[in-house]
Amino acid sequence: MKHYEVEILDARTRDKLCFLDKVEPQATVADIKNLFSKAHPQWYPARQSLRLDPKGRSLKDEDVLQSLPVGTTATLYFRDLGAQISWVTVFLTEYAGPLLIYLLFYFRVPFLYGPRYDFTASRHRVVHLACCCHSFHYVKRLLETLFVHRFSHGTMPLRNIFKNCTYYWGFAAWMAYYINHPLYTPPAYGDDQVKLALAVFLFCQLGNFSIHVALRNLRPAGSKTRKIPYPTRNPFTWLFLLVSCPNYTYEVGSWIGFTIMTQCLPVALFSLVGFVQMAIWAQGKHRSYLREFRDYPPLRSPIIPFLL
Repeated sequence: MKHYEVEILDARTRDKLCFLDKVEPQATVADIKNLFSKAHPQWYPARQSLRLDPKGRSLKDEDVLQSLPVGTTATLYFRDLGAQISWVTVFLTEYAGPLLIYLLFYFRVPFLYGPRYDFTASRHRVVHLACCCHSFHYVKRLLETLFVHRFSHGTMPLRNIFKNCTYYWGFAAWMAYYINHPLYTPPAYGDDQVKLALAVFLFCQLGNFSIHVALRNLRPAGSKTRKIPYPTRNPFTWLFLLVSCPNYTYEVGSWIGFTIMTQCLPVALFSLVGFVQMAIWAQGKHRSYLREFRDYPPLRSPIIPFLL
């Protein structure tokens, strides 16, 4: 059985970082990363990006050495991805923050609205309903992170946690300040507006959860297998007939419902920014599906049926 020699160069300077001798043909990129980290412990596997071209795409961990377009002496290029942190840790942190921050404003803890309003309660029912909905949303996200989501990548750059927390925590504080403010004005159309918004919010939350469960069931535990998601017997998943990322569609719908319920400008801006970001993610995933699967359903749009 022939063995491979693997030379690893710095993608920027082209300096030789490591030379691996007698590497098995069946070795995966993940195996090579482990061998490389023994020579350079500061670059643990999750921090490494190995590629065939200095400016090319990163190889997947599951790629097998003998299936790569290289000779028996393979040259790989290394890039440092920086300090990494697990997706679970990031999600738990960025979701727990809004939950707790919102409750601080809801209970009107001291130094927020002045001594006169410390620990007082709003007289408007919609304020209490909004707190329940907001809390429900983030408790759901926390539980999904722990028990539903299966991540294709175990880690992300450490810097992302600061960016993500600034976004989620900052908007949560801004929204909560106005919704729970003693001078808050309820929606213009009263209970009818609130009831309609609540129905939209709950419908979309159930839809979002249903899509997350359907996506989880596509990927066995510990696997990175990707399949085309299709509707199941659950009616909420039928949106897969029209869009590639219905979880984002339902998520945007939830925040539109919350915006109508509270009639609050910061909530509307949060919904708009969230929609723009999720549309970008959805378009990226949609393109990825089209590249990977030749039989991908042509009728689907990324996030909004027939439009976007």
